[in-house]
Amino acid sequence: MRSHPEPPKSSPQSNGSSRKKETKASNAAVRYTECRKNHAASIGGYAVDGCREFMASGEEGTAAALRCAACNCHRSFHKREVDDEPPHLCDYSSTSSSSHR
Repeated sequence: MRSHPEPPKSSPQSNGSSRKKETKASNAAVRYTECRKNHAASIGGYAVDGCREFMASGEEGTAAALRCAACNCHRSFHKREVDDEPPHLCDYSSTSSSSHR
């Protein structure tokens, strides 16, 4: 019987920083649009319910605020859109690689 090496033990980060994503405060309006929950995933299919916009079931700050009143899905299944987010553009300039010295 072969023994497997133990995985390396994780050590706390020396600088004390956490692994959480940093979020910067902004005035960007966030809205949740179409529901993307695949209701047929358990049988190997693909079917969405057609819900086009998240509508909170309850007041802000309650657990019900994270449920959609239209489709009863959690808000995380809905597409998140930020109004003030700059478009993700790729810079495909026509400069050749030989000009970068």
